[in-house]
Amino acid sequence: MSPILSRRSLLVGVGLGSMLSGVSSRASLAQAVFEDNPFQLGVAAGDPLPDGFVIWTRLAPRPLEPDHGMPSQPMAVTWEVAADPSFGTVIQTGEVIARPELGHAVHVEVGGLEPGRPYFYRFIAGRERSGVGRAKTMPVTGAALDRVRFGVLGCQAYESGYYTAHRKIAAEELDFIYCYGDYIYEGRGNRIYGSTTPNENLRVHVGGEVYTVTDYRQRYAQYKMDTDLQASHASAAWFTTWDDHEIDNNWVSDIDQDGTDPAVFALRQAAAMQAYYEHMPLRRSSFPRGASMQLYRRAVYGDLLDLNLLDTRQFRTDQPCGDRFNAGCDGINDRMAQVLGEAQEAWLLTNLDRSEATWKALAQQIMVMDLDRNLGEDYGVNPDSWAGYRVPRERLLRHIRDRRIANTVVLTGDEHQNYAGELYLDGRNPEGSPIATEFVSTSISSGGDGQDQRADQEAFLAANPQLKFRNSQRGYVLCDVTPERWQTEFKVLDQVQNRNGVLTTRQTMVVEAGSARLVAA
Repeated sequence: MSPILSRRSLLVGVGLGSMLSGVSSRASLAQAVFEDNPFQLGVAAGDPLPDGFVIWTRLAPRPLEPDHGMPSQPMAVTWEVAADPSFGTVIQTGEVIARPELGHAVHVEVGGLEPGRPYFYRFIAGRERSGVGRAKTMPVTGAALDRVRFGVLGCQAYESGYYTAHRKIAAEELDFIYCYGDYIYEGRGNRIYGSTTPNENLRVHVGGEVYTVTDYRQRYAQYKMDTDLQASHASAAWFTTWDDHEIDNNWVSDIDQDGTDPAVFALRQAAAMQAYYEHMPLRRSSFPRGASMQLYRRAVYGDLLDLNLLDTRQFRTDQPCGDRFNAGCDGINDRMAQVLGEAQEAWLLTNLDRSEATWKALAQQIMVMDLDRNLGEDYGVNPDSWAGYRVPRERLLRHIRDRRIANTVVLTGDEHQNYAGELYLDGRNPEGSPIATEFVSTSISSGGDGQDQRADQEAFLAANPQLKFRNSQRGYVLCDVTPERWQTEFKVLDQVQNRNGVLTTRQTMVVEAGSARLVAA
């Protein structure tokens, strides 16, 4: 079995070493010797604060095996944070225990650092040393800032294409990256995923559909073994939230698409949430409790950006219209419908009311624009978006409008397309000034290569006057925020079925402070 451990180190692992040797457990802990690299899933940092951030890794010498190549015992891992990438000046170091109950994942909440500057981190287990990650601390809340630059990405179906976009964003030197979700996809291996014929060039999921903790761990391991994804994580601290595929397609609350008994589905949710926590650089405040997990939270960058990270799955009522795309039905107007749930919605509205930052961002998953998806026929929406929940959607936008909460920007994913548009109470009748602005980032790989414009592009834009830009290629979004304006660059790849896809800036859109009007740069 890997790693190879001495009898003494195994005894220390179960807390008996010091009792038998008569010395401290740390002194008696032997060096583990791994047959295979235990850091094959890389390193990551997340949830930065002005004085630190979370750093993460998981010991997995054989990531795709049920025991991931580790004994069912705790193991000590050393961590280091330095001022330089060569670790000439180590600022902090410590030891954390990688526990089998958490798949030998570790989450270190580093504190005591200086605000608004980059640091570098790594891990050591036995004689093995991880790669080096980079993360920036946040500036102090209220500090005068002239710029924040960050990325938005998600939807990375492993079977749809390569992660070239992750390799490209890793070179951007960003303040942070926001991942809106669909980090993994839960389905079984499928050689013709998203196509009609086998494609020998793409990757295939290992195993069947995922249900157990072991299943989900294996799926995360397969994704995280990708070196381009590892580079993206190592380049900047991430803020992560989930969408649906981290558990099951289009799930909300305790409901899945198959009509599973909620008590049974809760078992799957608990397994998925444990694995999600194990593989994301999250704080202890997000530690799962059965089939629930605290993911909505807030990050404030000086006096410039107030980032509200939302959870649009866990507290939402069932999709209307039988969750049929392009549908229209009375359920869209359900007065009891919820997207965020009462507690999260109240939390968000209070944050918006009290925010003193120039820009207020809602970092979330599903589109707020109420686009007409049923061109030339009766008005139809995507019921798995805010458009399927007209009452809570109007409640949110009306609050922003009536309270005159200026410079509100919504950041969205899920659609596997790029969109930029303006938000109105009724997008079919966009009267007066827009209330807020929405940028939707396309997928990293989901949907395959895609195309610049779909066949219905002209008709789609004509039917949705609030929409100012649409593109159907893969890539990510870069946001460059200053006190005067918010600039969003839509970065796209010409292909993802080849690792050598070429990245270009397809469109740059700008919002000037004090106005929610979108203009092309």
